[in-house]
Amino acid sequence: MRAFVFPGQGSQAVGMGKALAEAFAPARLVFEEVDDALGQKLSHLMFEGPEGDLTLTENAQPALMAVSMAVLRVLEAEGGFKIADKASYVAGHSLGEYSALAAAGAFTLADTARLLKLRGQAMQKAVPVGEGAMAALLNFDLARAEKVAAAAAAETKLVCAVANDNDPSQVVVSGAKAAVERAGALALEAGAKRAVMLPVSAPFHCPLMQPAADAMAEALAKTQIHMPVVPVIANVTAQPVSDPATIRDLLVKQVTGTVRWRESVETMKKLNVDRVFELGAGKVLSGLVKRIDKEIEAQSVGQPADIEAALKILV
Repeated sequence: MRAFVFPGQGSQAVGMGKALAEAFAPARLVFEEVDDALGQKLSHLMFEGPEGDLTLTENAQPALMAVSMAVLRVLEAEGGFKIADKASYVAGHSLGEYSALAAAGAFTLADTARLLKLRGQAMQKAVPVGEGAMAALLNFDLARAEKVAAAAAAETKLVCAVANDNDPSQVVVSGAKAAVERAGALALEAGAKRAVMLPVSAPFHCPLMQPAADAMAEALAKTQIHMPVVPVIANVTAQPVSDPATIRDLLVKQVTGTVRWRESVETMKKLNVDRVFELGAGKVLSGLVKRIDKEIEAQSVGQPADIEAALKILV
């Protein structure tokens, strides 16, 4: 069985999608539709930069989704198939969950672009710049990360929580800057190899994001969600979901909740997934999948040459 997975923030880079647009008409159509939906030339920003503007979360989020959807549309057009013919499950990391839902037909492309633009703006607005932080704890597992996050929160009387459980040896904590710094120090004392402060503009996936969760609840209430043609493994439960009302509820919870990526991949394995295709920019998720379970074949598909390689397996 196969799963298609979709990357999250951090995978963006100037030039993303450009080669796809030059090579394939379906990719150009995706970028045009996203530009029209947002009323901005996001594709120009993706292809040419500047990097500082592309990295802004309100631009990075719809941009990453656009590249993922461009890859999918090209695969479908070149291979003569629909996603449900070739994938048993879809999943995405954080904003990638929206890409997964768009890929599975739960959202229209235009609605997904608008939702992610708003999500980026709401997440940025939720906490003043410089007050929040995120840190990756390396060679450290979830149980120990939860302990140090709780201890740091208790000591500083500030928010600190596990944001991402990425793989068996990489967990990200998020919250108020002082609490996250303290969690990093406690993790090092408890045997973490490193605690790396991440270059992010806001503390994603922690309770400080509640204003953004409220904004998404309001926006999602007004957005039609269709039954996905392929079940989506949700970030906050690490379980497959197809019911539109449940999807809406989980997307709201996802803003403040933990991205349970390690468990999501373990769920795929239990559901007999043995090959994962990462559609979109970068190679982060295929790397994580290999670290979580070496038996699952994982490959990234983001460039024209990758399309050809993937189609040899898919068709």
